[in-house]
Amino acid sequence: MKIKNVNLDIALTHIITRKRQTIVAALGVTIGIAIYLFMNSLSSGFTMYSRNEIFKNNAHIKIYKEDKTSTPLSYTTANEPLPILVNPQLLSESKKIINPNRLIEQLKEESSITHVFAQVNVDVFYNNGKTQLKGTANGVHILEADSMFDIASYMIAGDLNDLAENKNAIIIGKGIAENLNLRLNDNITVSSSFGVVKLLKIKGIFSTGNSFTDKAKSYIQQSTAQQFVKEDIAYVTTILANTKNQEASPQIAEKIQALTPYTVEPWQVTNADVLSGDLVRGTMMRAISLSILIVAAFGIYNILNMTVMQKLNDISILKATGFSGRDVITIFVTEALIMGAIGCLIGIGLGTLLILALANVYMGPPVGYFPIYFDASIFMKSFIIGMLVTFFAGFIPALKASRVDPVEIFRK
Repeated sequence: MKIKNVNLDIALTHIITRKRQTIVAALGVTIGIAIYLFMNSLSSGFTMYSRNEIFKNNAHIKIYKEDKTSTPLSYTTANEPLPILVNPQLLSESKKIINPNRLIEQLKEESSITHVFAQVNVDVFYNNGKTQLKGTANGVHILEADSMFDIASYMIAGDLNDLAENKNAIIIGKGIAENLNLRLNDNITVSSSFGVVKLLKIKGIFSTGNSFTDKAKSYIQQSTAQQFVKEDIAYVTTILANTKNQEASPQIAEKIQALTPYTVEPWQVTNADVLSGDLVRGTMMRAISLSILIVAAFGIYNILNMTVMQKLNDISILKATGFSGRDVITIFVTEALIMGAIGCLIGIGLGTLLILALANVYMGPPVGYFPIYFDASIFMKSFIIGMLVTFFAGFIPALKASRVDPVEIFRK
């Protein structure tokens, strides 16, 4: 125990007597930790923003009937090698989900599912005079859809309840309203590919911030959508479900697949391209910030390495008076850890100030405030990585010092 206290005293003496080098080493770690913390928080913020944008229009799990066409029935016999076509006509199969209410009830019984509702998707044309836009109308019970997608939060005009109470109402995207020069309570002519044309009243306008969505998407009552495709009230094309843990959606989707023959698709599959972009961006930011931290660690390595070279005589005397190689390693590693701890703590403080400053920068709609994520786990990870890097930066010269032969030094 006494030797350990002496080791600490020697390490502190080196640090205090070499203030300039200590400050330079700690400053390097400070900058490295601050940048590492800031960039990882920035990456997490962008990822969170990207997820929020995805879930404005996508459920965690989507169940639908995949588009298929019938194939000609053919067969051959042993005596007749020429194939016989029984029905050569190719027909598009219906997208209708059979008995959707039963499947919805089964999903509601799953403890991992939080929201479920049915939807009817209709390809439509929005018309105002001679101007026409192509898009998709989602036939929903709007309050159920709002509970999943929080549609009310990006409404810029109108009220969702007006759609719930009016079969001839429609809620359109901001892009549709601008391109067709329409406002709240104006009439819009909507036609489907089945030849059904309806005059609907605009009872709401939304803006998701995604121009593609805002120029094509609308919400109508489910019964109105069924009329557009000339189907009865049992017609449903899609069932959407949200889970308690969005990251576990693939596993939950596999479980649901056992309940139905229809395609069960988690959001990770639907948005694979977006996730790939997030992965590349996150990897790049972590690599850059970690590289800066490693460069800072080289500052500690160089300082301790120079200290070892300058204090060979002192190290020889310590070893000659009974200090072991392990004691020498302890002294120099302790120096590195103290400088690293000082740098890490100041770096976390500096990184926090940078995060708070950027988090209060208003970017305007639809982004709002700058998307940076304040997560305690990132702070903890930054401190641990910083200490690990400084440990190894101090251990290498410490190992070199422990191998000093006092007899050889004294001879010189």
